[in-house]
Amino acid sequence: MIIVSTGLACSLLVGGFILLVIIRVPVAFALGIATMPLIMLELRLTPFIVIDRMFQSYGSFILLAVPFFLLAANLMNSGKITDKLIDLARVLTGWMPGGLGHVNVAVSMMFAGISGSSTADAAGCGKILIPAMVREGYDTRFSIAITACSSVMGVIIPPSILMIVWGGVMNMSVGALFLAGAVPGLLIGAALMATVYGYAKVYNYPVAIRPTFADFFTAFKGAALALLTPIFVIGSIVMGIVTPTESAIIAAVYALILGMFVYRTVTVRDLGGILYDTGRFASISLFAIGTASAFGWLLAFYNVPRLIVDTMTAMQFGTFGTAIMIAALFLFFGLFIDAIPTIIILGTVLLPVATAAEIHPVAFAIIGIVSLAFGLVTPPYGLCLLISASIGGMNVSQVLRDVAIILMPMLAILMLIILFPQLALWLPSTLMPDSFR
Repeated sequence: MIIVSTGLACSLLVGGFILLVIIRVPVAFALGIATMPLIMLELRLTPFIVIDRMFQSYGSFILLAVPFFLLAANLMNSGKITDKLIDLARVLTGWMPGGLGHVNVAVSMMFAGISGSSTADAAGCGKILIPAMVREGYDTRFSIAITACSSVMGVIIPPSILMIVWGGVMNMSVGALFLAGAVPGLLIGAALMATVYGYAKVYNYPVAIRPTFADFFTAFKGAALALLTPIFVIGSIVMGIVTPTESAIIAAVYALILGMFVYRTVTVRDLGGILYDTGRFASISLFAIGTASAFGWLLAFYNVPRLIVDTMTAMQFGTFGTAIMIAALFLFFGLFIDAIPTIIILGTVLLPVATAAEIHPVAFAIIGIVSLAFGLVTPPYGLCLLISASIGGMNVSQVLRDVAIILMPMLAILMLIILFPQLALWLPSTLMPDSFR
C-alpha cells in the first residue's frame, strides 16, 4: 500500500469511472466501483469510510422531497390530470399556427409547475401528444423532438427535483432556487414556441382549435384544481410556512386527493403500481446520490477541487469566461451522466471556482441546472429523448437533426442567462431577500 498523490487519485477515479461508463455499467454503480482501486492502494482509507460517506449523504432531510415529488408526478399521470392540462393548453395556444406543437410546449410548462420531473413530463405528455400530433399531420420526428425538448422545463420551472438536490448538497435556499428558475424557464418556453411557429410556417402545420369563451371556461374549470399545486408548493416555501420536504408531501397528498376523490380516476387497486414505480425510480436516484457523494468525498480528500480552482483562477477567464466554462462542463457531463450525481460531483467542485470568479451562487446553480437539463435530450444519455423516441416508435438517431434545431434557441437562452444573471436573480432578490443574501 502507498500514499496516493492528487494526480494519481484523480486519474484513477475519473479514468476508472469513464471506463466503466464506456462498457455500459450503470452510472450509480460505476461511481461506487471507481472508488475501489483507491481504497485498496491508500493506507488511510478503508471500505467502511466510503460506506459511511454514502450513508451520511442520506441523512439530509431535504432529500425526502425527491420520492414525494416523484409520487405526485406519478399520481398526476395516473389520475388523468395531465389530460386536463392538455385541454387547457389547447384552448390557450391551439389557435396559433402549429397549434398542437404550441400545446405540447404549454402543457410541459404547466406540468413542470406540478411535478418537478422531466422524465414524468416526457412519459405522461408524450403518450398523449405524440400520437395526436402524428394523426394531425405533423412529422413524427418533429413531434418526438418537441416533446423531448419541452419536457426539460420540468427541472427548470419550479418546483424542481434538481433544485431540491442542489439546495441540499450546497446548503442553499431551495425557495430562492425555485424563484430563480421561473424566468429562465418561461424564456425557454417562449423560445420553444417561437421555434414551433417557425416549423409551422415552413411545413404548413395546421391550427389545432379555434376556441370559444365557453371552451376556455370549461377547460380552465377542469384544470383549475391541478394548477393550484404550484401555488401550494412554491408559495408555502417562499412564505416560510413549510420546508421543501413538507411541500413535496403536500403536493403528493393533494394529487392523491384529486385523483381518488375529485376526478375519481385513481382507485385503491391503482395505488400499488403507482407506489411501486415511485419507489423504483426514487431508489435509483437516491442510490446515485450515495455513490456520487462517496466519489465526490474522495475527490475532496485528495484536494482535487482546490487543484481545479487554482488552475482555473490562474487562467484568468474573468466572470463571463468562467461562467462559459462552467456551462460547457455541465453540458459535457450531461451527455453521459444523470444530473443528480453530476450536481454532487461537479457542482461541489465548481462552486469555489464560481465564487472566486464572483458569480453569485444562485446564478451558478441556474447555469448548472439549465445546462444539465439539456443533457436529458442529448445522446448517449438523453433520457427524455429516449422516452419520447420510444413512444413515437423511432430510433434516437432519426430525430437528432430536429433536436439540434430546437436546442439552438434554448442554448441562446442559456447564453442570455450567463450574460445577464439578473434574469435569474431578480425574483429571489425581490421576494426572498433574506434567504437570497
